[in-house]
Amino acid sequence: MPRRARRAQLLESALEVFVAQGYHSAAMDDIADRAGVSKPVLYQHFPGKLDLYLALLDSSCDAIIDNCRVALASTHDNKLRVEAATAAFYDYVAADSGAFRLVFESDLTNEPAVRDHVDRVTTECADMIAEVIREDTGLPDEASRLLAVSLVGMAQVSARFWMKEGGEISRADAGALVAGLAWRGIRGYPLTDEH
Repeated sequence: MPRRARRAQLLESALEVFVAQGYHSAAMDDIADRAGVSKPVLYQHFPGKLDLYLALLDSSCDAIIDNCRVALASTHDNKLRVEAATAAFYDYVAADSGAFRLVFESDLTNEPAVRDHVDRVTTECADMIAEVIREDTGLPDEASRLLAVSLVGMAQVSARFWMKEGGEISRADAGALVAGLAWRGIRGYPLTDEH
C-alpha cells in the first residue's frame, strides 16, 4: 500500500479507537489491530501515541475551521452567515466519525500541545467572525473579537449539549434555534455607513 494511503488508513483506525476509548485507554496495539497492521508498521508512520493523536487532532481542527470559513464565505447576508456558521458546528458534532470528541471532549486537554490544537479552533473561527463584525460595525478589534468568541462559544457548547441531550430536537431545528438567538443579539450592532 502506498505510504499516503497507509497513513490515511492508520489515521482512520486511530480515530475509531480514540473516539471509542479516549486517549488514555487507547493502546497502539488496539490501533494496529484495527488497521490490520503490525505495531512496527504503525510506528513507521507515527513515533508514538501522542504524535498519532496530534495528527488526528490537526485534521479534526482543520475540518471545523474550514467549515466555518466556507460558511462565512457562502453569502454576504449576515443573518445567513450566522445560520451557516452555527450549522457548521452542529454538522460537525453530528458527523458519524465522532471526531468532535477529540476536539471538544478530549481527555488530554492538560497536555499543552493538545490544548494548543483545541484552542486553535476557537481562535481561528473567532478571528474570521471578528473580521466580519469589525468590517460591518466599525467596532474596535477587541470588541469585535469578544463578540466573535462569544458566538463561537455559543455554537460550540450548544451543539455539544444538543448531541448529548438534544432529545427530539432535530439537528436543523437545534441549529436554527441557536442561530436565531445569536442573530437577535448580533444584529443589534449597527452597520457602518459603508455597509
